[in-house]
Amino acid sequence: MRLNRLPAAVREALTLERGERHLTHAATRGGSHVVATTTALHLPTEDGGFTRIPWDRVEQASWKDGWLHVHESREHHIRLTDPGNVPEAVRERVTATIAVNHQAKLPGGTVRITGRRPTTGGDVRWTFVFEAGLDPNDPGLKAHAEQALEALRRQTGL
Repeated sequence: MRLNRLPAAVREALTLERGERHLTHAATRGGSHVVATTTALHLPTEDGGFTRIPWDRVEQASWKDGWLHVHESREHHIRLTDPGNVPEAVRERVTATIAVNHQAKLPGGTVRITGRRPTTGGDVRWTFVFEAGLDPNDPGLKAHAEQALEALRRQTGL
């Protein structure tokens, strides 16, 4: 028997996409599991299912004091009983999606421009993170950020 084998109940509740393979998993304090696959992180939901987050959609993840913290369109905080290789797998998989990470100067501050490539291939997805105190809805700042992105795309060929 493999040490990293998914429990049968988790395998049955988990929906994997074509070609997606299990890498590692860890039990949660609530009795479920966090599952890292080749293309996504699967987090338990209250109804016994899973939320699938593709690696390129994980904005930030951290491991501290027994808790896995994952930020995407929302925040997830999951207590793991024994993390095993999950924190390392999350870090490695998220980092592998980053094609470009660049800080650009704007009037009054900076913006971090990140280009991420899905693990399944496809176009780079670009995001902006404005420095604290800058209004990301300001049309002038958005225009400057877009100009910085166009210059970065020309420079990198992405």
